[in-house]
Amino acid sequence: MTTEKRAIQHIAIVGGGTAGWMTAAALSHHFKQSNVSISLVESSQVGTVGVGEATIPTLRRFYAKLGLTDLDVVGAADATCKLGIEFQDWRGEGSSFIHPFGLFGDKQQDIGFQHFWSKGRELGEKADISQYSLGVSLAKNNKFTPPNPKPKSRLEIFDWALHFDAVKFAALMKTVATQNGVTHIDGKINEVTLCADGSISSLKFEDSTAPVDADLFIDCSGFHGLLIDKALNTPYINWSQWLLCDRAVSVQTCVDESPITRTIAKAKQAGWQWRIPLQTRQGNGYVYSSQFIDKADATESLLIDVKGSPLHDPRHFSFTPGRREVAWNKNCVAVGLSAGFIEPLESTSIALIETAIDHLVQTFRQPAFGLADEQRFNEVTRDEYERVRDFIILHYKLNGRDDSELWRYCRDMKVPDTLQAKMDEYKSEGKLTRYPWEIFGEDSWIAVYHGLEFYPKGYDKRLAWVDEAMFVEQLQAIRHWIANVTEQVPPHEAFLRYAKQAQAAK
Repeated sequence: MTTEKRAIQHIAIVGGGTAGWMTAAALSHHFKQSNVSISLVESSQVGTVGVGEATIPTLRRFYAKLGLTDLDVVGAADATCKLGIEFQDWRGEGSSFIHPFGLFGDKQQDIGFQHFWSKGRELGEKADISQYSLGVSLAKNNKFTPPNPKPKSRLEIFDWALHFDAVKFAALMKTVATQNGVTHIDGKINEVTLCADGSISSLKFEDSTAPVDADLFIDCSGFHGLLIDKALNTPYINWSQWLLCDRAVSVQTCVDESPITRTIAKAKQAGWQWRIPLQTRQGNGYVYSSQFIDKADATESLLIDVKGSPLHDPRHFSFTPGRREVAWNKNCVAVGLSAGFIEPLESTSIALIETAIDHLVQTFRQPAFGLADEQRFNEVTRDEYERVRDFIILHYKLNGRDDSELWRYCRDMKVPDTLQAKMDEYKSEGKLTRYPWEIFGEDSWIAVYHGLEFYPKGYDKRLAWVDEAMFVEQLQAIRHWIANVTEQVPPHEAFLRYAKQAQAAK
């Protein structure tokens, strides 16, 4: 393998939106003290998908590295606080559970809390495992306060993310990027020229805009895949045998209630519907399978179930669940939808943008890259996408609905071996297997397993000899502590008022 590296003097990012401007902001921050120049090319004639409004906590670490605070982003992007996702009707009509950004119970001697819960169940403690999570309790009751930075026990630990206006967040990233010297070019690309070795040489435009040459090109053009697909013909791996949803229709509505601290994901006959609360409006969408419902009926189903009056006509988009065979091909790196798309269920699209950017930053400790960097990036990206894929498939595989062919197919389908191995180990002995490059931690898997009533058959043998009366007393004490703390935490609205006041005082 050659170790020769190609120096980077100029990076060209194709596509604005969330992916493009996040990439531009992060790379311009990283290369601030170097001679690397960065251009971002987008066309005001080409729209963006713009439906990604829910995030996971990794986003907060991303913008903190850029010098932005939570209050900065809450104020700039019409944001509300998100403590988790509530899954309605996934076990059947009327069912509900929350996947929190937090932990369940406590650990002792490295014994996971799922074992304590199973032992308690054997002893007659019928409380749902969600009652041992402060994150769940706060989310259910629409309470919010920033987590204690120095928690005294695992019981206090929870995390949070944001619901935000993706267009406003992209604008904030654009401000950061341009302040760091990124050149913004508004032009429609009509030709991508290639070198003799097949790598990208330059971008040419429909008008008189000068061609853009670069050493590295980053494709943030979304589903268009202008560089990674159209220019380099990079193959795409299709995962629709496991993920049947391939369409979505979205609409924003006016606010008719105080914003809640969780995303709603409600299962429906041909897919599921999201509800995302912002400060001044609400995002809604129906993710569905075109095999089981047509565009018109999906739109009607969405509009029947939304709260508040629509602010625009419904917007439609289609997708193929999967990923590029390689996200880095020659001197082109795909970031965001151009690299792959699973589906919006666990708000992972922006998270996968973040991780791709982070891997690029780690790669470019010096402004240069070689074949080994490319291969490493592709290996990690492959693993991350497949780990997220498995976690999303889990929701469908364990569903308890019997009202349509979609849900019955998902329950009966053969899942990837990596997921089946995880499920088997959890079912037989409560073991939570961790693979490298997983975005979701053990407690996220516990939330979905237990929320869909997939319980371990046994528990850690070290709990066989505990004092049973004291054991039950400790479980009850955890539940009471969580209930008491939740009662003392102020409502979500109070934090949003504080955030507005803090921004106004700047």
